[in-house]
Amino acid sequence: MKIDLQTLQEAVGGIAAAFRCVTEYQPAGGPGDKVFPPTYQGGRYATEDRVNPKNGEIRSCVLLDSVQSQANRMELALLEAHRDGRAQLPILTTRFDQENLLKKFTVTSLEAPHRIADALFRDSLLDGKIFRKSDTGSVLDNSDIRNATGLFGLCPTALIFGLWDSTGPRGGLGTKFQRAVVSEIIGYDSKVGVKTASRIDPAEIQREAGPLYERRSVSHEDPKWTLEEKSGGRRLGKGRNPTGRPSEANHGNVVPTIADGGVTISKAAQTTVLSLSVLRRLRFPLDGATDSIREVDLAARTALAALGIAAGTLARTDTDLRSRCQLFAEQEPMWELLERPGQTPKIFVVTADDALELLNAAIAQARTTGLPWEGEIELTPSPELVELVRLSQEMASASTEEEA
Repeated sequence: MKIDLQTLQEAVGGIAAAFRCVTEYQPAGGPGDKVFPPTYQGGRYATEDRVNPKNGEIRSCVLLDSVQSQANRMELALLEAHRDGRAQLPILTTRFDQENLLKKFTVTSLEAPHRIADALFRDSLLDGKIFRKSDTGSVLDNSDIRNATGLFGLCPTALIFGLWDSTGPRGGLGTKFQRAVVSEIIGYDSKVGVKTASRIDPAEIQREAGPLYERRSVSHEDPKWTLEEKSGGRRLGKGRNPTGRPSEANHGNVVPTIADGGVTISKAAQTTVLSLSVLRRLRFPLDGATDSIREVDLAARTALAALGIAAGTLARTDTDLRSRCQLFAEQEPMWELLERPGQTPKIFVVTADDALELLNAAIAQARTTGLPWEGEIELTPSPELVELVRLSQEMASASTEEEA
């Protein structure tokens, strides 16, 4: 079946617990091809044993994409749809395009780690006033599950991906919103393999051709090293006893090495759950009222559910997770509605176009009830923030030059 607005609204307004989308994948190179999971502290993969509920069998699993990474991918998918004009979302943007910056960039509320509560927005200006002290930004100070109206109009994604206003005036006691959308990708029956590394230098520079010395005075015509000891300082390299070998300047062959690297899996599975229970806790009073109206609450919750389904669907169109970890789905995304215990879930096939059509319809309905839905709001970083970024860029540039 296809999810239309009425179906979604009935699910949100009823007793259904959640929408669930489970998609199975194989490596783009085909079954049995190696994939590379993310590495964590110490170069380790996140592995664990999981129980197969059907037969109790223990299966070795590896994390291919975490909950946090999945949330970022979903937000970027929504941002891309917004920029393509396929959906109009409230977006907060701070532009770092000042002339004295070495690198110019922008940060949006769909990219910042703490979303609308990020310190980059906190320390930026709206119409010459610190954002959090402006009428627009101050809504975050008073937002909670009983009054999420302002946040709905300013940064609705914070209500589905979660928010903790830990950088605001109340610190750790700042506003918190639970995630309504949780997603991760797991590889099953994982077996760690090996990886090799080597390099053949086309110039055939030999290790014994050194040693190289750090050049005391570097001009635009000279490399940072020299073969003449009298023109240089210490031998090139790190540590107390640098070797001065050409490899310290990235010349010469790299001896072949072998180490743990990559995994083979029987399959990968992406599980996304949109909790309708979480959305039902949110209330949306209008015009400063203490209590909310059921019609308005339902419209806001339906729009948020549509936003979650769109995010989960759009993110499935790009499953190239990292270098040597591209997956390919074995079926179209199918969303199951977990409505009544013991009953077979209703199944909905949702394409990217379907998801965006549903989202735009839900947004239009929400706006007819008087709910806010801002457009793009552009902030200007404060002079102090610009200076902090400038100093950091110059330090990073100097460090890169020293290592080159």
